Amino acid sequence: MTATGDGRPRTLTPKGQATRERIIGAAADLIHAQGLHNTNNEQIRAAAEVSGSQLTRHFPTKESLLGAVLEWQAGRILTDPRIPQGRLDSLAALRHWADAFVTATETVHGGCTFGSLAAEAIKAQPSQREAIARGFEQWRQLFLDGLTAMRDRGELRADADPVALSHLLTAAFQGGMLLDQASEATTPLRDALYSALAYVESFAPQR
Repeated sequence: MTATGDGRPRTLTPKGQATRERIIGAAADLIHAQGLHNTNNEQIRAAAEVSGSQLTRHFPTKESLLGAVLEWQAGRILTDPRIPQGRLDSLAALRHWADAFVTATETVHGGCTFGSLAAEAIKAQPSQREAIARGFEQWRQLFLDGLTAMRDRGELRADADPVALSHLLTAAFQGGMLLDQASEATTPLRDALYSALAYVESFAPQR
């Protein structure tokens, strides 16, 4: 679905949907590579191989395109291949996930695709605050679901607070990614994630 000029919903044909997704993907790649302020419609149009009228038809304003890019980047969280079977519901899965990001050299240069965009957009486009909050909530919910399942199975003690722990893991990941970019090293992310995981593991019942 997309919207007409007067805001009414409009159903897209498969070809139209493919064009829309191509525009979003091209915009996301450009913005991640060169920043929101350095990306314009002409660059997006060329990268997506669409006409100006096609770009305007799907996204009449830059704000509407930014909202779609934020939603797209946030959605990629749930399909990231570094998340074992799409779930983080065991200590082993959390460790595997952390190891995959800590050893990935692209995190030093690109950071979190959603977090980097959110940091720019929240100042440049305050109207996107809700979209940004929803994106971070997807991250937090992924942790929350897994931690809750672990506590329910007895892999974490009853006094473990999945809500607080999900905030900790989200903050450790996002903050560590940002510090990695600034220092051009993976040490901050490694220390933040492994320290957060050590705290989570402290709630495992003593055998």
